[in-house]
Amino acid sequence: MTSILVVDDEPRILQLARDYLERAGFTVLAAESGRAALETARARQPDLVVLDLGLPDVDGLEVARALRRDSDVPIVMLTARDDELDRIHGLELGADDYITKPFSPREMVARVRAVLRRTERGALEAPGGRIAVADLVIDEPTMRVERGGQVIDVTATEFQLLVALARRPGRIFTRAQLLDAIHGVEFEAYERAIDTHVKNLRRKLEPEPHRPRYLLTVYGVGYRFASD
Repeated sequence: MTSILVVDDEPRILQLARDYLERAGFTVLAAESGRAALETARARQPDLVVLDLGLPDVDGLEVARALRRDSDVPIVMLTARDDELDRIHGLELGADDYITKPFSPREMVARVRAVLRRTERGALEAPGGRIAVADLVIDEPTMRVERGGQVIDVTATEFQLLVALARRPGRIFTRAQLLDAIHGVEFEAYERAIDTHVKNLRRKLEPEPHRPRYLLTVYGVGYRFASD
């Protein structure tokens, strides 16, 4: 059964999340602190982590950073409405989605399912084989990205975004179209998240992130993948 680790220092939120996720068929692990979250993640290896950024001991962003060092487990962040910078930093660290507090528990379940579907789709489907541009190789069946023969670690969300662009080199995508490609049409997600994911991918993929070779900005519109 798919296991979800919920990390929050508020017992009421932990219980609410547990109730709704268990009704949806998930096994729920709970942690009330950053240290407990990291210990549980290492011992139990959950399939997804719902992570509050406002933890009392270890900062939630530091927990996300530590999780990313150990694995590619999908992360859905919980943030306060006014914590825009934290959301951006979390996405830069490799978080896959975020939910703002106060939140609807049904929305939380829907977002968890969407991130898991995205991860499973990327891992199990093999629709396009390999995409090669210059020294960059994207292998869809294995979710493997290489540049110059060196493997580059990307999250499931970053991989879906990269593939959406690379499958159609030269085509201009709006942020809304890219959101649809990685989240599905049922979500009204925050479009600036696309900018953050692109920035993160450039940092990983581009020899010179400030002079991108692959992921190009079309000012006032969106992004495109280099066609040559």
